[in-house]
Amino acid sequence: MRGKLGLLAAAGMVSALALVVSLVSVSAAGPNVTRVAVIEHATTDTVVDLTTNGDSTGDLLTFHNELFDTGNDDVAGTDQGECVRIEVGVSWECRWINFLEDGSITVEGPFFDDGPSALAITGGTGAYRGARGSMRLVARDEGGTEYDFVFRILTA
Repeated sequence: MRGKLGLLAAAGMVSALALVVSLVSVSAAGPNVTRVAVIEHATTDTVVDLTTNGDSTGDLLTFHNELFDTGNDDVAGTDQGECVRIEVGVSWECRWINFLEDGSITVEGPFFDDGPSALAITGGTGAYRGARGSMRLVARDEGGTEYDFVFRILTA
């Protein structure tokens, strides 16, 4: 019985230590996050239907759109990429590059048909060299012609 209590106490201490380390890591990342926000105007989206039955798994979506500043007035860059339809009416799996004045940011992850999406930042160039973090994507209208991209880039 004493062995089981000791093992239980050790497991509790390890769990508590893991919780403290994760809380410290999260709080330490707070001030070391660079936020970049742009608005995509989805004007070139093209779906390549790989079957004859319309929207289906495996279809390809390509794009190369302009990115605007948060006032939605001035062009701040461009993007280009592709998505593969995973589940009809639910999601695409995407990857693309966002070209901004001071470098590029590459993202990859799911684009959900309904609701916001969170994609991983997988790298960058220029001022964003070695970037990591996440990008939140939210539709600005029902027609899917404009999207908010909010990058949260972790910095050292």
